[in-house]
Amino acid sequence: MDPPLDPTSRFSDRVEDYVRHRPDYPAALLPWLRDACGIDAGWRVADIGAGTGISTRMWLDAGHEVIGVEPNAAMRSAAQAAFTGHPRAAWIDGSAECTSLPDASVDLVCAAQAFHWFEPAATHREWARVLRPGGLAVVFWNTRLATGNGFQEGYERLLRDFGTDYQRIAGRHPDDEAMRRWFGPGLQAAQRFAHGQSLDFAGLQGRLLSSSYAPKAGHPRHEAMLAALRGLFDAHALEGRVRIDYATRVFAGTLR
Repeated sequence: MDPPLDPTSRFSDRVEDYVRHRPDYPAALLPWLRDACGIDAGWRVADIGAGTGISTRMWLDAGHEVIGVEPNAAMRSAAQAAFTGHPRAAWIDGSAECTSLPDASVDLVCAAQAFHWFEPAATHREWARVLRPGGLAVVFWNTRLATGNGFQEGYERLLRDFGTDYQRIAGRHPDDEAMRRWFGPGLQAAQRFAHGQSLDFAGLQGRLLSSSYAPKAGHPRHEAMLAALRGLFDAHALEGRVRIDYATRVFAGTLR
């Protein structure tokens, strides 16, 4: 049986792998946003679907005050623990469609990696409500490259062969035209950046197991999946590491 689609529950037992093995975002992303859209460190950010705080850390390191909005209790708890005592970080239980934030209370609303889980129309209304007049929405995520070399193509085959509902989830990511429609006339800028992870085998296994469609221990396909991953790694590793390449897609604009 496929796992439930509800993202509020399907990542709860993957938090440790998510914290340790999910990729961050390109260093060039925020400088580009500053140049393209005029964002500065004084802007208050609502990080929606913030998870364990990977994107939150990026905004905090750039000097922003950040409210992490996350409906998954286990992920939110991990983020709160990671940022305990940080003077510019706060965490609330909320969703993209119902953040619980006051009207016009933030300068920027963002979603990193989580946008494909949201209901687009309700999210648009909610974000427009919580943004101050002229405030900015930013959506970005890492798209793993599935072709280009033997390792990337083999990893894609592994996910298709062993993933519980990989193709159902992979098909949820919006394409560029869908994002243009979502922003409408408010879209100000869009860009792609190259990004990647260099991983030893433990890191590659953790990266795989952080995905909600990877069968966990006890599932009939779990052990066979890990054996296939070991074979893929051994066939392609150079000096004990492989690289996962990503294209990081970024969209920014106002919501009307």
